[in-house]
Amino acid sequence: MRKVIALISAAAAVAAIGGAFAGITPASASPSASEDIAQGKLAWSSCNDATAPALQCAMLEVPLDYAHPSGAKIKIKVNRLPATAPKDKRQGPILLNPGGPGDSGLWMPAYISGKVPQDVASTYDWIGFDPRGTNASDPHVTCDAHYFDGERPDYQVGQGTSQAWLEKSAKYAADCAANWSWLLPHMTTVDNARDMDGIRRALGVQKINFYGGSWGTSLGSTYGQLFPSHVRRMVLDSIVGPSITWYDHNILQDKEHQRRFDAFAAWTAKADSIYHLGTDTAAVEKKYYRVEAALRDNPVDAAPAPGKIGPAEFEDTFYGGGYNFLRWPRMATVLSAYLTKNDPRPLNIAYNRYAAPGADDGTFPAYNAVQCTENNWPRDWEFWKKDQAKVNAVAPFYAYDNMWYNAACMFWPYQGAPAGRLKITGKGLPPVLLFQATEDAATPYEGGVAMHKALPGSKLVVQNGGSFHEILFHGNACLDDTFTAYLRDGSLPTGNGLIAKTCAPESDPAPVYVTPAPATTAKARAALPATDPEAIHGRM
Repeated sequence: MRKVIALISAAAAVAAIGGAFAGITPASASPSASEDIAQGKLAWSSCNDATAPALQCAMLEVPLDYAHPSGAKIKIKVNRLPATAPKDKRQGPILLNPGGPGDSGLWMPAYISGKVPQDVASTYDWIGFDPRGTNASDPHVTCDAHYFDGERPDYQVGQGTSQAWLEKSAKYAADCAANWSWLLPHMTTVDNARDMDGIRRALGVQKINFYGGSWGTSLGSTYGQLFPSHVRRMVLDSIVGPSITWYDHNILQDKEHQRRFDAFAAWTAKADSIYHLGTDTAAVEKKYYRVEAALRDNPVDAAPAPGKIGPAEFEDTFYGGGYNFLRWPRMATVLSAYLTKNDPRPLNIAYNRYAAPGADDGTFPAYNAVQCTENNWPRDWEFWKKDQAKVNAVAPFYAYDNMWYNAACMFWPYQGAPAGRLKITGKGLPPVLLFQATEDAATPYEGGVAMHKALPGSKLVVQNGGSFHEILFHGNACLDDTFTAYLRDGSLPTGNGLIAKTCAPESDPAPVYVTPAPATTAKARAALPATDPEAIHGRM
């Protein structure tokens, strides 16, 4: 009976909200739209940022629908750190995007320029922006602001929570459609790429440079496909494959996250004298699931975040270790404290730092608007249930967490054309510099290889054994110096074949027990800023 109700609920939700986008065509369906768009203007003023006094901010008006450029307008928040080199040494603007989809890029100009030698950084205008519908752009999309409040239903299908998640996901899609049906079909990667060209034109330049990580690699390659003659230099870091569907990309993520979880467990087992969780990988993983089972019966207070930390919140606290292994000591401490000291404080602190819902910045609506709209997702819960069970059989750490995170696509009121995402050929582009780690869980290695093959003349730099998601700016000289050389004068690695250059990975973090400090509890529980070494950017 529960299965029948679920299927009826899914069908009803689609029918109820499906008409909201009737007659609307996303920009991705017409990639050859004209560039004859009125040039927006940027009125720069100080961002009043005490940490970066030179940073300037502006709002840029862009068309809502690029198929109707004279129609309704929305605004994009843009900032810049201006070049300070002599005018004859300047190399123009470099636009920056961290991924998401939907993450803010406003933190990037000050941060990334500070990671590059001053003689190079000073030659560029560093440009950050908030993707349309998110953060400080206007309007700012919000859907079901309490969607992530704990305690949410258990992710594990075997716990009988599928109906609750289907209803929750359908309600989220319906809530988005109720208020934002006029905007959501126009938040695709193509729309955002056209916004980038609006920024270029407002800056008054013929060519831009670009750095993008994670989904930002899809954004950059899409821009290059639409506007190849306007690209001067382009760097793509931790790469989404150019043709894979988002549904299939998520399955690749599940399998790679399992490998990273196994690596975390093996690292923890080697430090049994510190964490006391067992001396082999299997023993540590059993302890992880033991904590999760305990939280089903006795969830932990999440304060200052709302609600409780149950199994779903627990899984969300841990999956980020697949993006950034600097989290491993705190993750191991969470398990050790809970099991050997009956101390939930490290779990509470880790949840608030890594996974607790923060301000509704529009990132999750943007994530769905991109992923759900650019491909035809399966709509049949029976298909999802059977297919994801196969994935869970080989990748149980992340499979159902990732499935429910993306389940709104089952009910999303608009899905793209069967052709899917814009085809990337690289025609007319200058050589693009690609960076990819072999153990990246969020954007698996296959994506970097596929992008290299799609972009003639590109150079692929591989970090063999590396696992950071977005591998630049972690202090690896081999990687960072390659990036700097390209920005300095366009120099590229000279290697031929699939891999132009190979760099070594960073060392694993030292195992330490992260003791809670009562005097700094409030600070310890604060969500991480984007520039923190333990931060991750977006879901992919």
